[in-house]
Amino acid sequence: MKDKALDVSFRYGTLVVIAAVFVFFSITNPNFLSYDNIFDILRSISIVTFVAIGVTLSQIVDGFDLSVGSTVSITTVVAASLMVWYEQPLIVVLLVPLAIGIGIGLLNAFLIVKVRIPDLLATLTVMYIIAGVHKTYTKGFSVYNNMPMPDGTTAKGVVTESFKWLGQGKIIGLPVPVILMIIAVAAVHIFLTYTRWGRQLYITGGNREAARLSGIGVNRVRTAAYVLSGFFAAIGGILYAARIGSGQIDAGAPLLMEAVAAVFVGYSVLGAGKPNVIGTFFGAVLIGILLNGLTMLNVPYYSFDIIKGGVLLAALAVTFVHLNRRRQ
Repeated sequence: MKDKALDVSFRYGTLVVIAAVFVFFSITNPNFLSYDNIFDILRSISIVTFVAIGVTLSQIVDGFDLSVGSTVSITTVVAASLMVWYEQPLIVVLLVPLAIGIGIGLLNAFLIVKVRIPDLLATLTVMYIIAGVHKTYTKGFSVYNNMPMPDGTTAKGVVTESFKWLGQGKIIGLPVPVILMIIAVAAVHIFLTYTRWGRQLYITGGNREAARLSGIGVNRVRTAAYVLSGFFAAIGGILYAARIGSGQIDAGAPLLMEAVAAVFVGYSVLGAGKPNVIGTFFGAVLIGILLNGLTMLNVPYYSFDIIKGGVLLAALAVTFVHLNRRRQ
């Protein structure tokens, strides 16, 4: 009876917690349920979800990408600088940050797959390097319209309206980032669940040697996972810049913990017991509701990290208690 109760709590506990938190904030603040606030939550979690999808993919192959936060930071400032400093067209503004994200993924894969540095150490190192690169590139300043340049002139370019539409625009009443998030979650779920390549990711993460003996190119699959992680983090960086209309240094720093928390919360959604993109999405929803509700209750912003850490701790405790029971 006890085991059955634990299984039920593991399978449905996260959904119950999301519902309970939603109801609590709805009762304590009548504005929480407003149309604008609900879509504000969804718009805010869209960026976290893209970053968390990348972490999910690295987790599936039994890895861990800690560099996603720095990837968001550098792609955010690069996207803004291409418009403000260099007055580049939209296609360049989109493609260059995506290429940077892919390049960071390839660097991670090289260090992990070829040099054989443990994934946590490799991506931690890359995280610090990219953080330093993006601050050096901007000389420690955020990038914004009409900003003063080192030579005493004023930047001639601006963050264009067509670019800001990606983060602020709407289609049939739905925010563009939310639509992109839904498409991404659905596409990645289909890819992981119903395609041969998605199953290869799970097989590689489950047992690398068995995957190799079955003919799967293990190194190729692991490389693809880290490249995709960098790619999705870059999308998050682009959406971040588009949403706020500027390039903020260290923009991605707080997103790493939120993304990791979303991934581990997702382990317990519907009893998955493994990284999965639907669970990750619900994890991001929980984080988004908590942060939005606490803000509306005027909880000091500096205490938010305590909440994020507590959510991550609870998710890890529930997940590993259940997984250890399975092994016994």
